Amino acid sequence: MNPALWISKTGLAAQDAKMSAISNNLANVNTTGFKRDRVVFEDLFYQNVRAPGTQLDQNNMTPTGIQFGSGVKILGTQKEFTTGNIQVTSQELDVAITGQGFLQVETPDGDIAYTRAGNLKINNDGTLTNAQGLPLVPQIELPDQTKSLTIGKDGTVSATVAGETDPVEVGQITLVNFVNPAGLEATGGNLYRETAASGEAVEGVPGEDALGQLEQGSLEGSNVQVVEEMVEMITVQRAYEMNAKMISAADDMLKFISQQL
Repeated sequence: MNPALWISKTGLAAQDAKMSAISNNLANVNTTGFKRDRVVFEDLFYQNVRAPGTQLDQNNMTPTGIQFGSGVKILGTQKEFTTGNIQVTSQELDVAITGQGFLQVETPDGDIAYTRAGNLKINNDGTLTNAQGLPLVPQIELPDQTKSLTIGKDGTVSATVAGETDPVEVGQITLVNFVNPAGLEATGGNLYRETAASGEAVEGVPGEDALGQLEQGSLEGSNVQVVEEMVEMITVQRAYEMNAKMISAADDMLKFISQQL
């Protein structure tokens, strides 16, 4: 059987997977805090007919070898944690992280998840939560009759209460960072979970220890660049077509042999 058929088959599968990643990037072009996915490929094992440096005779060796590759496979998908465009919303509960770091939230099962989406809310208990209603960690509870909220660049949260002239400090928003953010597990809902690949979360005050600052009244948009994704899509389409053409050419060769013999 012509090995080109199977090699091209791996190419089709790889390009199909990359197209899925591109479509997900474009679908989330307006998702707050979304980070684009990049697909990483590697070539498969080689069939060594003759290894490079094989001794040809007593005095000479081959400068190259005869090696035939067997295709391509997906090595992994990687999140690119570059900062997205900062969008000014003028909403006091919107917070953008200008730099590195993640907000912490507590999931219903008691675990800690991490997010870059700073569109905060207040639940019926007066607790600051993310858009899904998951409370921030450390938890921040607002006093009754809070008129306005101020979030400093260092994460200090102050509330102005009805009947009071001076703001009251009610809590501190902290950020965490990882040695390898690309190793975080994306779970959907703008949330990530810590893994062995990401390393342990290192907590700190915004603006310190290489952590970004907080910008109230703003949101971090997706870091997806539409034009870049469109160019990638065209490249994938052409690569897919060429692999399909290779399968057609290998089939024609087999067809020719079967008809002539």
